[in-house]
Amino acid sequence: MAQKIFGAVELGGTKITAIVAKDLKTVLDKKVFPTLSPKETLNDIIEFFKSALNREIYEYQAIGVGSFGPLDLNPESRTYGYITSTPKQGWQFFNIKQEIESALQTRVYLETDVNASALGEFFLYPENRIQNLVYITIGTGIGAGIIINGKIVHGLVHPELGHIRIPHDYRQDPFPGICPFHRDCFEGLASGPAMEERWHQPPEKIPTDHIAWELEAEYIAYAIANLICTISPEIIVLGGGVMQRHQLLKMVQSKTRCVLSGYIKSKSLEDNISEYIVPPRLKEDSGILGALSMAIHESKSKS
Repeated sequence: MAQKIFGAVELGGTKITAIVAKDLKTVLDKKVFPTLSPKETLNDIIEFFKSALNREIYEYQAIGVGSFGPLDLNPESRTYGYITSTPKQGWQFFNIKQEIESALQTRVYLETDVNASALGEFFLYPENRIQNLVYITIGTGIGAGIIINGKIVHGLVHPELGHIRIPHDYRQDPFPGICPFHRDCFEGLASGPAMEERWHQPPEKIPTDHIAWELEAEYIAYAIANLICTISPEIIVLGGGVMQRHQLLKMVQSKTRCVLSGYIKSKSLEDNISEYIVPPRLKEDSGILGALSMAIHESKSKS
């Protein structure tokens, strides 16, 4: 009798990570390769999963996919499972879910990449302690995975934190923003490409004492304050390439308290903010392990 195994894919704008595992602790194979055209990328994904599979011993029970978006996650929609209006060339309205399901003849569970990261971090916490978590990624783009009462938030579409409006003082920061839709939304002001265009160098090369980091921390703090006031998460995880700058996390923690001005009374904010606004415990593996968690937990819930 074939043993059930699981697959997971983290589909990013520039690279893909894929794994095959028996469970969350037993990874059988892993591969990282570049994101190319949809056809080339799909071929690479399918080849990896088939090469890792000995059908006399194993068969896939499910595959979890965390993908860049926007995605259509509404099962009633005619474009369910599609990457929709992405600016990534060639990927607009590509049915990533069905393509993988058809090629491997197994169930695929799809979420945004940041939702997958949120799930990866969420499953690290005891169920009786944390039920409301937000994972924010700040890198090439900005997005958030939101978990309320133990469930990923879906609605009209999925949350688009990167496109919320935050205060923009043109006297302090005359930069107009780079978002092609909104110019100076959160992503337009604070993403990695926005920092690079404003300061004429990528974030990783901006000196530690540069004013850029004060401004970046302020914009992130405004977004976090909005989340705290609206959905009141129990923990906020900050990931993504921009957050790799070591001092930025402490600056964000401090500025978040300043933005809230003492209005929200909670020990988490007043005494333990370093345990409330935190880096990913899984580091770079939040997304891929979240996609694996999704495959495993959804399979159990359907059985």
